[in-house]
Amino acid sequence: MGTSTGTSAGVSTGVSTGSATDQAPADPAATDDMLATQPVGYWSGRAHAAVTRQLRDALARIDVTQPQYWVLNSVHGGPAAPSRAEVVSRLAPLADEPHEISRVIDQLLHRGWLRIDTGQRVRLTDTGEAARARVRELVTGLRSVVHGGVSDEEYVAALKVLRTMIANVEGAGGH
Repeated sequence: MGTSTGTSAGVSTGVSTGSATDQAPADPAATDDMLATQPVGYWSGRAHAAVTRQLRDALARIDVTQPQYWVLNSVHGGPAAPSRAEVVSRLAPLADEPHEISRVIDQLLHRGWLRIDTGQRVRLTDTGEAARARVRELVTGLRSVVHGGVSDEEYVAALKVLRTMIANVEGAGGH
């Protein structure tokens, strides 16, 4: 039968002939030869939901939220400790709502994982650093589960494709 492209008897093969590939309805059971016709929004959305759910469930078991982990990592390291405003500005695009990161900083201050120094910079306490290291170890283990069977090269290629698609949609070109 070979590697024909296009359509046969009016049925799309899912292989591009150089022209636009038809968009099929989202199908969780799509075979590999039909993946080119699948909507990226569906599959990227499913990946986001599954990975986020796995991470947030694992973090909840140790009484940490994903935004708390973001803040701990944001404050850790770097040439200079960030101000509260810098942490909020850096992480606000990731948050579910605009005031979430500011609240998380307050939670971590109350928990004793962060402190504000005399220069109004946000710093990890020893307890906060220990928590950050513990959470990082957990997240690294979860990452190995998510990335199972996916080489670094495949992962990089997938992210490059997604980045190009985002740029295409946002009108920035994509190359």
